[in-house]
This record gives sequence, C-alpha cells and structure tokens, in this order.
Amino acid sequence: MPLPPSLTPEQRSAALEKAAEARRQRAELKEKLKMGNVTLSSLLDRASKEELVGKMKVVSVLESLPGIGKVKARKLMDQIGISETRRLQGLGANQRARLIEETSRS
Repeated sequence: MPLPPSLTPEQRSAALEKAAEARRQRAELKEKLKMGNVTLSSLLDRASKEELVGKMKVVSVLESLPGIGKVKARKLMDQIGISETRRLQGLGANQRARLIEETSRS
C-alpha cells in the first residue's frame, strides 16, 4: 500500500483546521435537524449540491432526527436496504423517497 504524501507542518496544520471546521459545520447541521429547523428532505436535496452535506453518513443524520435513536435508525436503514456506511450523496432516488416517507410517519 502506498504511503500518503508527506506534508509540511503548515500543510498539516491547515488540513487539520479544515477538517475541524467541517466537523463543526456537520455538528451544527445535525443540531438544526434535531431542533426541527432543517428537514430531512431539504438536507437530502442539499446533499447533491454541497460536498459537506453529501459526505454526512446516513445513520448519523437519522440518529439526529427527533424520535429516532441508534437502534431505530439502523433498523430503518436495514428495512430500506441502505448500508451502514452509506453517505447522503450515495443514496438513490428510491432510497431518498423511502427515507422521507418512513421518517414522516415516526
């Protein structure tokens, strides 16, 4: 397996800062989802346009929805046929529609 490119301390610092900022923004989005300020359907629409949203894991987003915990999120994903490692940008149209349909019932 090839080794990753060696980075200068400045490049490493910049990469770490960029990653930390992305984590903060994803956490903020999940909090907005939890509070009801953002809907799952709007988040799914943004996934194809925004890299930050598209790279969020489906299970993490579902767990952020009110009334859905870790067990229910995984059960729902299994029922729809979504892998636990799937990210929002990797969902198909039918999977998106089923997620919206199933979570609106909850």
